[in-house]
Amino acid sequence: MGVFAGRHSTLALPYAGILVITTFTPLVWGSTYAVTTEFLPPDRPLFTALMRALPAGLMLLAITRTPPRGVWILRAAVLGVLNIGAFFPMLFLAAYRLPGGVAAVLGAVGPLFALGFAAALLAERATARKLLAGFAGVFGVGLVVLRADARLDTVGVLAGLAGAALMSAGTVLTKRWGRPEGVSALTLTGWQLTAGGLLLAPVALLIEGPPPALTGENLLGYAYLGIVGTAVAYWLWFRGLSRLPATSIAFLTLISPLSAAVIGWAALGQTLTPLQLLGMTIALGGTLLGQTQAKPAAAAAVVVVVGDGGDPVRGVDRTERPPSPVPDPARRLLTDESCRTR
Repeated sequence: MGVFAGRHSTLALPYAGILVITTFTPLVWGSTYAVTTEFLPPDRPLFTALMRALPAGLMLLAITRTPPRGVWILRAAVLGVLNIGAFFPMLFLAAYRLPGGVAAVLGAVGPLFALGFAAALLAERATARKLLAGFAGVFGVGLVVLRADARLDTVGVLAGLAGAALMSAGTVLTKRWGRPEGVSALTLTGWQLTAGGLLLAPVALLIEGPPPALTGENLLGYAYLGIVGTAVAYWLWFRGLSRLPATSIAFLTLISPLSAAVIGWAALGQTLTPLQLLGMTIALGGTLLGQTQAKPAAAAAVVVVVGDGGDPVRGVDRTERPPSPVPDPARRLLTDESCRTR
């Protein structure tokens, strides 16, 4: 609800509301497998990673028109490598060398990595509850995606674990560094996607050669992955990360393989067994168990100040405070008369 005060109004965004909005990101990420198999050219993982990152990053830079400056040139590059430039190749390498189920389980280890990084960099204690939530998430995802005939590949396993560690480190480091005053989450997203894409471009060209000829179907798939699955998804991810604990955000990644399983069932005709449904329930329980309750003073609301015309005032996030009491005019008059008679 808006609360008007002079030239500005405030819009209360509860903790749970921010969490729900951020959940859109892993839900969309879960569609990546279906889009890749149905719309994109085969055997071009690095080119696909490049097409996800660089066009989206350049588009956001054109929209925000705010390049990084000073220390943030290096920070944006580091975050871009962790979250995009190095993470994407590890993700696709694991996907190509391992069955999808094994790769998903390795990705589900991410929240456990995040607990370790958050303890080291943010002084967020890894409680027994969160450790239990992390192991429950891995077990639940395993029930959903693993098959009895799943084979293991050493390079694929290492790539899957490296990808999970990179994403977790990037998430925690993004939380630690925050963003410069007056810089929006959309701008920070553009910085990281561009940095990661620029790193991927020469690697993709060197390893995979020139880009393949693209059909209209391929272009549609890349447009979806770049705009919805990357630009919008990462913007909501970093926006949520600025307002919620890093480990709470990390546990949301458990939803991605569950989303992929549901999309496979609904769109690709795949089956869902009772055991998989049980695994989904356990993984969702781990996601909820891994959430950190905000402290009472900060849990009341996150307030976004909105200026005239409904545009947010950049760089202003405040915790809502009760309005100052307005003096009763009659009481003020009596007080003034009393002072004059003394």
